[in-house]
Amino acid sequence: IEWYRPRIREMHRVLKDTGSIYLQCDHRLVHYLKVLMDKIFGLDRFRNEIIWDSGSVSGGKSRANNWIMKHDNILYYVKNIDSYTFNKKYLPYNNSYLSSFRPDEKGDLYRLRDGKRVYLKNLKGMPISNVWSDIKSFQTITQAKEYTGYNTQKPKALLERIIRASSNEGDTVADFFCGSGTTGVVAKELGRNYILCDINPRAVEISENRLNGINYQ
Repeated sequence: IEWYRPRIREMHRVLKDTGSIYLQCDHRLVHYLKVLMDKIFGLDRFRNEIIWDSGSVSGGKSRANNWIMKHDNILYYVKNIDSYTFNKKYLPYNNSYLSSFRPDEKGDLYRLRDGKRVYLKNLKGMPISNVWSDIKSFQTITQAKEYTGYNTQKPKALLERIIRASSNEGDTVADFFCGSGTTGVVAKELGRNYILCDINPRAVEISENRLNGINYQ
């Protein structure tokens, strides 16, 4: 864990007051990293722990003589509790919920709540919770077009959710362990500036190729 300390301190130092940090890990390290992050950022800067339910229990991992691991942890902290950027995100309503609406005289869909009409067109959707089960990892979607084969690669949908929520167009997004470069690819697509770092020459090569539009499939 001490290996992470100087790096996380530097991330905290360069982070803007409006900025956030998302630290993805698994069950083996999350408890130690939570304590380390609390010490560096401050316990009151901890906003949430996201549980990324990343796929099925099939494949090689299902043979383990244990409860099968099916999620990763993402620790979410902010630099300044009074000024951080957060754009609340929503998912479309499911069919069961939509079926509770009916058309009014003009054909606009509504449902009754406390005796008053609530119109579907005025609703934003279902607020996203801290359990994400709608984004699958590449252990499950191995044939995805975006998959490069890099073993720690994350889906673009995961980074898109995080970047949209905690930054605005023109902001700078940094990933100091960029791996396959997904953070930079998504940031570029969403009109953000980006900084990518990695010690692995293969990661640098893949990231540069993806940013230049090379498709690995």
